[in-house]
Amino acid sequence: MESLIQPVINGILLGGLYAIIALGLTTMFGIVKLVNLAHGDLMVLSSYLSLVVITQLGINPFWSMLMVIPIMFVIGFMLQKYLLNRVLGKEMEPPLLVAFGVSIIIQNLLLLVFSPDAQSLMTSISVKTIQLGNINLPILYLVNFFIGCSVVLFLRLFYNKTFLGRAIRAASDDEGAAQLMGVDTKNIFAIAMGIAMITAAIAGILIGMTFSFFPHTGAQYLIISFGVIIIGGLGSMKGALAGGIILAEAQLLGAHFTGPGYQLLIGYLVLLIVLAIRPQGLFGQAH
Repeated sequence: MESLIQPVINGILLGGLYAIIALGLTTMFGIVKLVNLAHGDLMVLSSYLSLVVITQLGINPFWSMLMVIPIMFVIGFMLQKYLLNRVLGKEMEPPLLVAFGVSIIIQNLLLLVFSPDAQSLMTSISVKTIQLGNINLPILYLVNFFIGCSVVLFLRLFYNKTFLGRAIRAASDDEGAAQLMGVDTKNIFAIAMGIAMITAAIAGILIGMTFSFFPHTGAQYLIISFGVIIIGGLGSMKGALAGGIILAEAQLLGAHFTGPGYQLLIGYLVLLIVLAIRPQGLFGQAH
């Protein structure tokens, strides 16, 4: 039993990172009904932006968020306002194709500028742990979990308590009625994408501090995002947190019992079980 405690704790902490990885994707699906296939690549883009800031200014990766977050908000806003908004409401395929095109462009741009070599955002806490008896708590995993939970809580409060948050929810629930009430829904969708990119920026920097990354890593995190939101429920923020913890636990416990080679397989077997039992996810709404 003692040998199980370490992977269980690591799974909970890693689940916080998985939650924030998926948060932007589930936000955009819940609000705009848009599956953003470029989500993973936009996260990796923020990792590289942080790398540039750190290299040029010599600051801690956490401080680089102050510069990367506004840049990613603007990128998300412009992407939605001037590109994705033009294809909304024209069946599902055009937005998917546009997002896929954006993904390919970002990957090749990063490859051209930064080369295919793996990079990482090193910080002083990357290798530090807290020793509790036989349990090692990686400080970076603790920070990731705390930030992930904080962002989920902040967004829930933002959408429920602020005028802009309620406008975003109104546009999501009934676009036509929101327009009749004077809400510029296209602009609201662009702001929502900007907010999703804020979460992607935070996730990208945390990913860069936790794992190595390279221009084509985005697909890996897109798959993780899909796994998390399928388990937790499309469009649900608390579902993203629950789904992140469940997927991370399944992977790490799977690795503990069957070996690291089966880690991903076990995680996605759990995903299939959830789909079979509850297709809308744990916190999703049945249609």
